[in-house]
Amino acid sequence: MTITLRVMRLAHCGDLPLPSYQTNAAAGLDLLAAIADKTQVVLEPGAYATIPTGIAIALPPDHEAQVRPRSGLAARNGVTILNSPGTIDADYRGEICVILINHGRERFVIERGMRIAQLVVSPVIRVTLRQSSTLDGTERGTGGFGSTGL
Repeated sequence: MTITLRVMRLAHCGDLPLPSYQTNAAAGLDLLAAIADKTQVVLEPGAYATIPTGIAIALPPDHEAQVRPRSGLAARNGVTILNSPGTIDADYRGEICVILINHGRERFVIERGMRIAQLVVSPVIRVTLRQSSTLDGTERGTGGFGSTGL
């Protein structure tokens, strides 16, 4: 399935490419850091920062976008997204920003144009709540964290 996603390049993103899929079967578009040219954002261990991407989008109705971590940053550097996944609602028109956190042991340097996260667009199903005094029984029942084993 393919939909059209309108994207607006903001002034501080002018020379950067738009987000793109890195392979034909990739689920997420890579988002780039649109920090000022010739500057860096340094994340010390335990620190976090909000990184601009320089784009705003207009999602179709009944869709959302999720900002998700890049597995390579997490595996190699311990850098991930603080509010993962970050949800972008269909009515949001502001700049997409990514809150990166450094869980690693070394400082991590973010430079302009670095691929910092991925954007996955998905349909949204809205629900109508109906209060009930009982729920259907299941094999698991009320078993919570760890109840299905390791």
